[in-house]
Amino acid sequence: MAPNITLLDYAILPFVLAAIYGIAFRYRNRHYPPGHPHRPYFITGLTLKIVGAVFIGMVYEYYYEGGDTMNFFHDAQIINSAFADSPVTWLNLLLHNPNEYTINYYNYISQLYWYQDAPSFSVAALAALIGLPLGTTYLPTAVIFAALSFSGIWALFRTFVRVYPDLVKPVAIAVLFIPSVIVWGSGMFKDTICVFGVGWLTYGIFQMLVQKNFTLGNICVTVLSIWVVARVKIYILVAFVPALIIWVLSLYTSKMRNAAARVLVKLLVLLLALACSAYIMTSMGEDVLGRYSLENIEQTAQSTRWWIMYSSGDEGSAYDLGEMKGIGDMLLKFPLAVNVTLFRPYLWESRKIIILASALEATIFLFVTIKVIATVGLRRCWHTISNDLTIQFCLIFALVFAFAVGISTGNFGSLSRYKIPCLPFYALSLLVIYYKNRALNKPLLKLLNI
Repeated sequence: MAPNITLLDYAILPFVLAAIYGIAFRYRNRHYPPGHPHRPYFITGLTLKIVGAVFIGMVYEYYYEGGDTMNFFHDAQIINSAFADSPVTWLNLLLHNPNEYTINYYNYISQLYWYQDAPSFSVAALAALIGLPLGTTYLPTAVIFAALSFSGIWALFRTFVRVYPDLVKPVAIAVLFIPSVIVWGSGMFKDTICVFGVGWLTYGIFQMLVQKNFTLGNICVTVLSIWVVARVKIYILVAFVPALIIWVLSLYTSKMRNAAARVLVKLLVLLLALACSAYIMTSMGEDVLGRYSLENIEQTAQSTRWWIMYSSGDEGSAYDLGEMKGIGDMLLKFPLAVNVTLFRPYLWESRKIIILASALEATIFLFVTIKVIATVGLRRCWHTISNDLTIQFCLIFALVFAFAVGISTGNFGSLSRYKIPCLPFYALSLLVIYYKNRALNKPLLKLLNI
């Protein structure tokens, strides 16, 4: 098998890095002058994303000798090989226009891993588009994926520091510096694109509906973000949009003076959000959600879980939440599914180095959760959540999404990638609850007893 990372990668990579950092330093100096509270985190956050993309690419190339990211790159190479024959052929492949029986396209399509899987092929198509002027090289393309992902995660950071201007450092830690988000949300993966989309979607909605900033740029970035997430992993929107609706509309109702009217409107908003989700998953299910529609979600969860467990073999990374027959059984597994997403694998369940890294992070999440509850107290935690609409939004999305991926995965290795969109939201909730009830100048490491 031909190597995916070659000497050409290492020859082109410095020039790509120089271009990325040239743009980044110019942007930072223009928008975050010396003394600005956001300045220390910009280049650091970008660098970690780039390092994460290069690191995980090398792991897949030299340790695993293949995997999803290399399959995306393989398809990008096949797509771009058509450019020399005909730019029209290349463009049609990029846009997923022909089928495998179309004349002059079979030789290309028959070599593509992901052509029949539109969400996965979207990643390969983006990699082909980015990689074409770079000689379709893996590492230079991957670091551009990382830069795009950073733009989304930075947009998320900007959104939350606008809400919590006194908590810049805790917000930065929650949003920018979670290890699994850095690694799995930076390379050539679907998850990287989702991090980009979720970050910009949150930013765009907040700017328009909360800040009343209806510029063309905000409208375009919001529409693009919705399209990107729907194209790659539409089920994220099913968890995200209701939480977002509740968040934004609750911000408006919080200004109402009549308490009874405020409760009534919040209840109506909640019912509206649930009704919208039910409508999307039923009436629009087959056409829009496909295998993630309500009538198919149980079968999809089972088939995904069984396949991942089967493919993991005896490598010790599989988990099982028990037998489930119907939607009711799945909902009963809600606590177990959330637990496995946020707090597992436990340290004693890790039999591989990469699982051990995930277990260490999950252990920190579990410890911080217990520490916050023990330090703040259940009553004050509940009071803080009840009075902070942003925490409610973060927790609703994080817990619903954690349930969805936990119930349908069945493998710790895959779960470590799938769960990353919800981790910044959950981490932010914990840190805001803690710091709203503790002195702001209390060192963050005290939370970990370090």
